[in-house]
Amino acid sequence: MPTAILTPRVNNNDDYVRFSRTYVEPGAPVTAGDVIAEIETDKASVTIEAQGDGFLLGFVQSVGEMIPVGATLAWLGSSRDEAIPETAAVAAAPGGSATGEPTLKAALLLARLGFKAADVPAAGDRLTAGDVLRYAESHQAQGTAASRPARTPDPTPQLAAGQRVQLDVAERGMVRTVSWHRDTAVAGYVEIEYDTSAWDGFAAAFQQRHQLLTSPLLPLMAYRLVELARGNPKINSTIAGDARHEYSAINLGFTLQSGARLALLSVRDAGRMTDKAFVDALGILMRSGMKGRLTAEETSEITVSFSSMARWQVTRHVPVLPPYTSLMVAHTHGRNGLAALGASYDHRALTGGEVAAILNQMATPSREPGDGSEQNA
Repeated sequence: MPTAILTPRVNNNDDYVRFSRTYVEPGAPVTAGDVIAEIETDKASVTIEAQGDGFLLGFVQSVGEMIPVGATLAWLGSSRDEAIPETAAVAAAPGGSATGEPTLKAALLLARLGFKAADVPAAGDRLTAGDVLRYAESHQAQGTAASRPARTPDPTPQLAAGQRVQLDVAERGMVRTVSWHRDTAVAGYVEIEYDTSAWDGFAAAFQQRHQLLTSPLLPLMAYRLVELARGNPKINSTIAGDARHEYSAINLGFTLQSGARLALLSVRDAGRMTDKAFVDALGILMRSGMKGRLTAEETSEITVSFSSMARWQVTRHVPVLPPYTSLMVAHTHGRNGLAALGASYDHRALTGGEVAAILNQMATPSREPGDGSEQNA
């Protein structure tokens, strides 16, 4: 009997994803773990793997379509001649309570396209991104101005002779991130200079206390950002339409460069962790990232971020904001006991003064090392 390969949920706020690419032709043999297709949201691209050995019977959806989470994407059979069931797509109902309110993704689309939520019919209990896209497509067909895109795609330039190299999943994700930073956020940058001695001493004491093999300096500085986000929800938010969406959980994004690949790790629900638990969790993610074994969950749903280029002796860098976040802190290499601590921020959600205050608080640890308080978050 054929086995359905379902469309996974990539982000909590995305009830629909785009079917972006296929890697295997229908009828081809596959083994468990083979990549057969790719789906994407504004935040991430995710590859879909075969869940067992057999033959790929075919794809239910067409490349380029927006498809609901939980829908059947493809069918796997024991022989290439096995028939695909007539009921080819089984869509899961979008999550959410019967509030009638739009999801975050839908709210962002409404604001971008200039629609009112009350005008868009919802297929389920909540208005989803798919509902907004279908409404926009129908209005475009009618020639209305309301379906205008947020930005006209950049035209393909006339280039000197060369060859086109297709971007991989991570590279396309970076293009989407940069495009969101450019087209949506009102990005600003603030920087302060700070004395590194307090952090150096704190990290050394923490390392000795917990008998760690490597310095926990960067994880501890990232955890300081988590501490500040606990007390200031604006740090852990984004703008959705004419409202600020304050995230329930603090998912700390941490940049990892492994060879030529740049990843943004996601320490989920970091606000509920002690500093030691956070250091351990981030260490596990970093080891997985260096081995190229990160899952979609481990690189998505970032709500606030921390980046460092100190290992390259960089004394200043301006990071790009991940989509639907308001703050990314940049750590740099120090000289003569001084270093720069900067932050890119969405000026719609935070002011420069607020960000400067955050950086000044991050310039020193929140407590003395070894006093036992790291055991209690």
